[in-house]
Amino acid sequence: MDVEEALEFVDHLALTTTGKHLDSLQKSILRGAWDNKKYKEIAQHHNRSEKYVKEVGFKLWKLLSVALEDEEVCKANIREKLQNWRFSNISCFGKDYIQIGSVSAETLHSLKISQPEPQDKDRYNEKTSNSEPEVHLDLADAPEPNLFYNRTSELTTLENWILGRTRLITILGLSGIGKTALTLQLISQIQHEFDYIIWRSLRNSPPLASLQTDLIKFCRGGAPVPAPYSEERPTTGGLPLLEYLRSHRCLIILDDIQTIFSSQQLAGNYQPGYENYGAFFKQITESSHNSCLILLSWEKPREIAALEGENRPCKSLQLNGLGPEAQEIFRGKGLAEPEKWSELIDLYRGNPLWLNIVATLIQDLFGGSVSEFLSYDTLFLGDLESLLHQHFDRLTASEQQAIAWLANTPEPADISKIPANLQLSPPELLKVMQSLGRRSLVETVKQNGRSHFTIGPVIREYITNKK
Repeated sequence: MDVEEALEFVDHLALTTTGKHLDSLQKSILRGAWDNKKYKEIAQHHNRSEKYVKEVGFKLWKLLSVALEDEEVCKANIREKLQNWRFSNISCFGKDYIQIGSVSAETLHSLKISQPEPQDKDRYNEKTSNSEPEVHLDLADAPEPNLFYNRTSELTTLENWILGRTRLITILGLSGIGKTALTLQLISQIQHEFDYIIWRSLRNSPPLASLQTDLIKFCRGGAPVPAPYSEERPTTGGLPLLEYLRSHRCLIILDDIQTIFSSQQLAGNYQPGYENYGAFFKQITESSHNSCLILLSWEKPREIAALEGENRPCKSLQLNGLGPEAQEIFRGKGLAEPEKWSELIDLYRGNPLWLNIVATLIQDLFGGSVSEFLSYDTLFLGDLESLLHQHFDRLTASEQQAIAWLANTPEPADISKIPANLQLSPPELLKVMQSLGRRSLVETVKQNGRSHFTIGPVIREYITNKK
């Protein structure tokens, strides 16, 4: 019996005993045990913790011990056991009896295995049609997926971070830039790397204790959360959710993070009573586990800058607008003059939502003529104004001063040369520019080796119209 025959045999035993095929991790453990590999090697290959792999292995050996009526099955002897096994009794697996007499790998296909009831066949086929592990999904809070435009580079980056065991990822950008669509696409590509995937929106600003209780409840299969994990338990200490992040590989997406930040304060400052979210993000990053937390936000939490780094388990992705791939939006809207589309993409900084709004306007008012739309002296905002107002309503008075200065400066500005009417000291201006950057409202360009700052045409038009 070679390892492939052993896998086939054990897979049949697992199916007849539990109704499920072996998942990919269980197969890796069996292969590793067959080749005398250590749990640590198996864990590294599968991007799991050694402790978690040992737990899965223990359950696999226990399953085989029960199925084969042999209490001595373990990692050290599994190869010998499978090679020498001979059966001469009738064993009961699931709902059907299987007569096994001197069974070899060649006769495995003749074994009778339990079949699901007819009404359960669709669900059964869905779960067992491949050997991937079962993933528990809760995407009830996720928005309906919109059209997804090519983000190959960003998807590759995020997937590499996740497979590299990054524990906290922040995806930043203005509303409409595509954070949600990107994350939904990411989930479809990496979902089988996880046991649990949960999407939660913070748009209603839930207290951290309520959020943790909700997440733990899902991980417990909906069972009530026991007293030690109740909302009354302090959340700045042991972080009970970590126990589940360690025992299972979980992907948690928290959307609308900006709603727990205060308006009229510098970016990333928490509302009163929500400061413990900062400690939560810090613990998720610094604690040992194999799960991942993804934050979607207009603003970067203030702790992230100190936690992230090239070789650290916390990273941020600033999501910029689309390039030529945004032309698909215009094709879908039936716009004319493709040679003018790149100018339109640049003016609206490739923001998919902004471009959809503008393309609809061009079709409705200009018969699809982009050149006629561009002939106007001012940049049309229309429905964009209400979207931008949500961002600008959060700014401090100092940020409003600074961004108004940038709006009146045609060329990228050197912040070492502060105009007298700005009324901000150099330290104040540095803080303000950092905050505006964390809100994705300013753009940085290099000129003569120095950083200069500017704003996009849409932002400039909005500020000009406010006067």
